[in-house]
Amino acid sequence: MAHQHDKPHGYYTGDIHNQFVEEHYDPKNRAVIWRTFWILLFITIFEVAIAFAPIAKDILMVTFIVLTIVKAYFIVAFFMHLKHEKLSFAYTIVLPFVLIVYLIGMALAEGSFLNLWDHLF
Repeated sequence: MAHQHDKPHGYYTGDIHNQFVEEHYDPKNRAVIWRTFWILLFITIFEVAIAFAPIAKDILMVTFIVLTIVKAYFIVAFFMHLKHEKLSFAYTIVLPFVLIVYLIGMALAEGSFLNLWDHLF
């Protein structure tokens, strides 16, 4: 009896030529997805558990931010398949961060200027 994984994985194009397009298939991908699922589930359960713990608000906020960044890494790296695309992954993470920091800096500069303008005139 042939295994289901012995058949080539892919799809037919459905156009006039109806060619079979083989997809890259790695049987380890299922294990990676399940491992990532369990890691994300554990982090989420941990976040919910510490939300009700008597911990200082500042420590709690930093912990939530760090855990959210870790969860974002796992989602982008494994579910969006960007882990092996180093340059794309760097642009996905670094570029929005730089732009947000730039936006915050510009907003603070504008607010300081308007405050100074109101005091002068």
